[in-house]
Amino acid sequence: MTLPVALSGSDVIGQAKTGTGKTLGFGLPLLERVTVPADVEAGRAKPEQLTDAPQALVVVPTRELCQQVTNDLLTAGKVRNVRVLAIYGGRAYEPQVEALRKGVDVIVGTPGRLLDLAGQRKLDLSHVRGLVLDEADEMLDLGFLPDVEKIINMLPAKRQTMLFSATMPGAVIGLARRYMTQPTHIRATSPEGEGATVANVTQRVYRAHSMDKPELVSRILQADGRGLAMIFCRTKRTAADIAEQLARRGFASGAVHGDLGQGAREQALRAFRNGKVDVLVCTDVAARGIDVEGVTHVINYQSPEDEKTYLHRVGRTARAGASGTAVTLVDWDDIPRWQLINKALDLGLGDPAETYSTSPHLFEELDIPVGTKGVLPRAERTRAGLGAEQVEDLGETGGRGRKSSPSATAPAREERAPRTPRQRRRTRSGSTFDAPETATPDETGSSDVTDGAEATDAAAEPRTPRRRRRTRVGAPAAVETVELVEAEPVTEVATKPRRRTRTVKVEDPAEALATVEPVATVEAEPVTEVATKPRRRTRAAKPVVEVAVETVVETTEPETKPRRRTRAAKPVVEVAVDTPEPETKPRRRTRTVKATQPES
Repeated sequence: MTLPVALSGSDVIGQAKTGTGKTLGFGLPLLERVTVPADVEAGRAKPEQLTDAPQALVVVPTRELCQQVTNDLLTAGKVRNVRVLAIYGGRAYEPQVEALRKGVDVIVGTPGRLLDLAGQRKLDLSHVRGLVLDEADEMLDLGFLPDVEKIINMLPAKRQTMLFSATMPGAVIGLARRYMTQPTHIRATSPEGEGATVANVTQRVYRAHSMDKPELVSRILQADGRGLAMIFCRTKRTAADIAEQLARRGFASGAVHGDLGQGAREQALRAFRNGKVDVLVCTDVAARGIDVEGVTHVINYQSPEDEKTYLHRVGRTARAGASGTAVTLVDWDDIPRWQLINKALDLGLGDPAETYSTSPHLFEELDIPVGTKGVLPRAERTRAGLGAEQVEDLGETGGRGRKSSPSATAPAREERAPRTPRQRRRTRSGSTFDAPETATPDETGSSDVTDGAEATDAAAEPRTPRRRRRTRVGAPAAVETVELVEAEPVTEVATKPRRRTRTVKVEDPAEALATVEPVATVEAEPVTEVATKPRRRTRAAKPVVEVAVETVVETTEPETKPRRRTRAAKPVVEVAVDTPEPETKPRRRTRTVKATQPES
């Protein structure tokens, strides 16, 4: 239904059930629009139409789907030698950039890596003639819509655009109205039935307890005629846990989820396709577009989020006309969610039966032999297992991918082996450190030697933790020294003393100088206590001489600097007399007394 419309160059919105061949529905028209050297040789194109830039672009949501679509297009374009390149994250940039430099005809990629290479000007999208959005609704659910719009804005305005998905919500139709020109909506239905899933799928729903689910799944995996099986979980942690439990029970199991590196994810898918692993435990990252032949059972370990997720999970089996069985285990808490899914898809399974690993109807409906236990018998463990599949070194980016390639980490460990922690220990001890070739015992305290015992002694020498203990023991001596230092400044606290001046009025200056006795300067001792009453000194009245008395008071903590007042005299003789002054007593002021009056 799609090929005639798509080959004419019209925009197409294709919707069909899972497993009905949508990849070649858009792949064949896309390959026909590409001009390759074989067309020039056959006379269908001119040489100037050839270009090394990509002429077609397919955008997919997951890395696994990107790799699968690339393989399908390589197979379909093998006769015409069409160059197809897969561009997705988790791999090294250099091989992809080198392939783009050599020339590519069709690119299949995820939005993130496409935008990275386009932003670095390593990817030229100006010659793209056809654009395909595979699983368009999933890209909207994962939040890829802004990235997809950026990619579309980089493309030429004149192009062919095709959208394909098993479910087509209204948001995808809105996207089509903005970026497509009069699209033709093709919806393919099967004549067997009008249901949302393929009629060859046998659907079973059971209400199971979470603690009994591992035992129940182990018995379902031993059903008669069981081929490859896929187990879907809602979280990455649950997927990793179930894969580990099944491996302990004897099943050849692998895991695919977002916490694994790209190398480990591709290793698990290759082992699953090659038959080395017959049980693949994965999250919804593998629910879109993964096509593996021989998948007979799909088990929903946890209830899906919505009806679209349920359809894509169940669609991994009964592909291309085959038959399969889909088993859904619903927990008690997930009953309301399952009833909404059942109502949306009209399955008629709204009230699942309560089922345990020993329930008789479980063995009868799924053809499980009676007496089957939860551990696979040793006689039936014939698969090679995940360890038989080699891990490819992809040059992964990011930190999560490092653990997926054990062989790639071995050389790094060998390079780090010669390093010794002695240099770090010497550096932390506070001693100087030189390069090993110039280090000497005198400079670093240890020489660079090869003997293990000498190296250990030399490395331990500079640390000397006992010195720290001796320093702590000698702390009281340091305290005594501090006390002595603090006691010394007590005698050195001296400020500018206050000067007091007395003015004496005399009639004859020569006679006054002859009668005045010299006054000796007396050093006052430091005042420790405040004196209650100052000493009063008197002098003879005749002749009357105004003497300037200068007092020096040494105190440890003096008050503010006093004001200095001087009165003029004819003549004025100043005699310095040092007298102690109390700290708290206010300043005394003297009066000028005439010689004819007695001293009061």
